[in-house]
Amino acid sequence: MVHKNNSSGRTSPRRNVLLALAAFVIVIAGIRAAEAILVPFLIALFLAVICYPVILWFSRKGIPVWAGVLVLVGVIILLEMALASLIGSSVTSFSRNVPLYQARLKNVYVDIVLWLESHGIEKMDPVKEFDPTSIMPIAATMLRQLAGLLKNTFFVLITLIFILFEAGGISAKLQAVFMGREDTLDNYAKILGGVNRFLGIKTLTSAATGILVATWLIILGVDYPLLWGVVAFLLNYIPTIGSIIAAVPALLLALVQLGPTAMGVCAVGYFIINITISNFIEPRFMGDGVGLSALVVFLSMAFWGWVLGPAGMLLSVPLTMSVKIAASANPRMEWVAIMLGSNAEAHAILSRAAKERKRGKGKDLN
Repeated sequence: MVHKNNSSGRTSPRRNVLLALAAFVIVIAGIRAAEAILVPFLIALFLAVICYPVILWFSRKGIPVWAGVLVLVGVIILLEMALASLIGSSVTSFSRNVPLYQARLKNVYVDIVLWLESHGIEKMDPVKEFDPTSIMPIAATMLRQLAGLLKNTFFVLITLIFILFEAGGISAKLQAVFMGREDTLDNYAKILGGVNRFLGIKTLTSAATGILVATWLIILGVDYPLLWGVVAFLLNYIPTIGSIIAAVPALLLALVQLGPTAMGVCAVGYFIINITISNFIEPRFMGDGVGLSALVVFLSMAFWGWVLGPAGMLLSVPLTMSVKIAASANPRMEWVAIMLGSNAEAHAILSRAAKERKRGKGKDLN
């Protein structure tokens, strides 16, 4: 039996899909295996993206690159030491008080169940139903992992220093590599510019969120307000979902410490702060170019958290956004960017296409 060779040398679409899936699985397995090295490198890389505009500003002011890098690294070390000290002491105290908070939360839960039963609602067994007291140990575990992540930053700082020193020559290297391929160079510049803009604006808005949350909790008298402010700052890098996760431990603590009314007031404060920043301030400065759908945000957080651990959850949106920008810059992969983007972006594309069709029909009639 004679098999006909594919004279064009092209592989079938089905084989291409299988090869792409196999390559994807191998890459993800490699990333998981290299997590210990890759996570500090990614953190250093995203810090470098945030710091690079400051280095450029120093250069325009006549300050040497090495001096600007040393100043930035010094500031980062001081901030890291302050955060590590704050989180470390607060996490230790919070973990020590977890059994007390669990007992109080259990009593509150039983009181709620008894109140519901007294109003004719079907009887619920507090032991068999969802136990909200399990959230406290989970929160303590996550905070300990966060504190450990902040303390192990030596490799991050060393990598950051080398990246910043090399940053000035990256543009020339890319131009030399992609000489004659300006479209590819523009794609890389678009990716870097989009990630830089996102991380810069997100860092400022996250800092504002953390400060406002800490201030609100201080006013209410909730324990560990600075700790919950830092948690709100870090988790605000995860849109929508991050602010909800950050609010849960503080709200439960307000419930067991100050009562249901204080918990409601605390929830209102969280809601106003996050809605104001995420729905009004961020879109005004960030625009719609890096929008991701809520489903993609959730799935990317779960995926990168599974691949890279807690750091992957914090970096999930910048990583996914980088993929989206890279896909949007390639006409063959633009459909990936559309699927990752928000519904508003899809409607905007359809609207532009409809206007172009109308414009084309108008030219034909003329």
